[in-house]
Amino acid sequence: MSMALLAACGSDNTGEGVLTVATSGTLYPTSYYESGSDELTGFEVEVVREMASRLGLEVEFKEMGLDGMLKSVSTGQVDIAANDIEITDERAEKVAFSTPIKHSYGTAIVRTDDLSGIKTFEDLKDKRAAGAATSIYMDLAREYGAEEVIYDNATNELYLRDVAVGNTDVILNDYFLQTIALEAFPELEITIHPDLKYVPSEAAMVMDKENSELTEQVNRVLGEMLEDGTIAEISSEFFAGADVTQEPDFDFDE
Repeated sequence: MSMALLAACGSDNTGEGVLTVATSGTLYPTSYYESGSDELTGFEVEVVREMASRLGLEVEFKEMGLDGMLKSVSTGQVDIAANDIEITDERAEKVAFSTPIKHSYGTAIVRTDDLSGIKTFEDLKDKRAAGAATSIYMDLAREYGAEEVIYDNATNELYLRDVAVGNTDVILNDYFLQTIALEAFPELEITIHPDLKYVPSEAAMVMDKENSELTEQVNRVLGEMLEDGTIAEISSEFFAGADVTQEPDFDFDE
């Protein structure tokens, strides 16, 4: 089994026993650099490291934007993409998802003084919504007629400051990511909208659909890590004590 897994992780640009993982390096607290450090860390980064250790593999991270991650997985340039990637039916037609390691839901970051003029989802029409082109959150923004402002692999700070100064109006994204990001920049006059909770989501690692051996082994180890509480412990470290492995238990807006 070990030999089979090494072969599964041995695309042309990797060495034997090396798991190549696409991630952004800019998405706090999932994949980022601490200030003044050159060491990549974050929730999914550390989950990947522990998973690879249990599989007896080294890890090589390759930093890129979300669109590049999905393409790199599909073309075999990397083995896995790990960057808070939501499971969707459309994506599942093209790539394989691991066991979910994070459960969350959508929120909206807006300006504190007037909530960016947004009371309901219908108010998104003609608002400038910042995000990645292929995210489930930008899909929602399009559905309600928002103007897309597309970022590739920008830092959280750039996203947040653009809302604060009026370059954009709203960021639709994951609750945990948005909450932690706001805590990092308390000086900005922005907040999470008090009334908009939507789109319960599951995030997972992404692999090539053809690489069933790797998917099987990744799911086996992630299952062990969920069962023994390792992922919950990593979650607590990066999400201010929250356990993102648990599903939210309240009703959502349609």
